[in-house]
Amino acid sequence: MSVLEHPLVEELVVGGHPPLPRVNLLPPEIIERRRFRRVQCGLGATVLATVGAMVLLYAGAVGSVSSAEDELREVTAAGQALEAEKAQYADATAVYARADAAQALLTQAMGQEVRYSTRLSALALSVPDRVWLKNVSFNQTPAAPAVGDTTAGIGTVSFTGVGLTHDDVATWLDTLAAEKGYAKPYLTSSTDSLVGGRVTADFVSTVVLTPDALSRRYAVPAGG
Repeated sequence: MSVLEHPLVEELVVGGHPPLPRVNLLPPEIIERRRFRRVQCGLGATVLATVGAMVLLYAGAVGSVSSAEDELREVTAAGQALEAEKAQYADATAVYARADAAQALLTQAMGQEVRYSTRLSALALSVPDRVWLKNVSFNQTPAAPAVGDTTAGIGTVSFTGVGLTHDDVATWLDTLAAEKGYAKPYLTSSTDSLVGGRVTADFVSTVVLTPDALSRRYAVPAGG
């Protein structure tokens, strides 16, 4: 084995000249010990870096927990404020219940209302020219009509009047039949009489008052 091939000889390059041999006279144990120290230093640096990263992660986690706790306190405070505001309207449900009960009573009490003033006004506009009314009498029965039956009576209306002829009285009956809220008009009596020397027809007629005559002002709207 030549000198250059000996394990304790290292090559040196000086000024671009061919390598010169460098003799390392340190025992192999020392060389191994140095290598071991270098490995230890490297491992120590790695451990320190890992510990530093863990510290940073822990600090970040602590900060996140603190932020979450602050947010939880804010949400809790907001919830308590809403509960306090809700308490101010605790009576709203009871008020609505009383209003619904009052509406139901009003609907029940006024469910059979017939606005007779309105019916008389409409009647004044529908009487034929050759007919005059002397008296109108409404008679409303308290019993409610059958549901869906618009011809069932809730009462009757009687009319006393005078027509120039019996044909005029017949026209009057046709007029009654065309009026909403009236049904089944019939002639109770018709007699001749003299008015200023002219023969006229005194009559009494009656109609059935139907549910269409109800005002329904206080009825609860469908879906309400």
